[in-house]
Amino acid sequence: MMIQSVFTISGILTAVVLLVSIFIVNASKKESQVRYYPSAYIAVVGLLLILTASIIGKVEIMGAGLGGWGIAALFAAAIGFIITSILDAYAQDSKA
Repeated sequence: MMIQSVFTISGILTAVVLLVSIFIVNASKKESQVRYYPSAYIAVVGLLLILTASIIGKVEIMGAGLGGWGIAALFAAAIGFIITSILDAYAQDSKA
């Protein structure tokens, strides 16, 4: 049951990170690194959730523990970084 919650949470977080990153890629200058901030923020939050889970213990939110939320956030950040870098490469090429 918990694995389904983590997959659902990571899918939703990935979609949100991608939408924000796509919007920022289209709105920012090509020299700017702002487009990577949403993924970096989610990665930091994921690490903090995992560290908090190891200190506090068992806390469940919507069917997943804090560690599950951290893993979901790190997965969303990794996918967000990959897709944002691909979009950034295409945006750099088309603006040149």
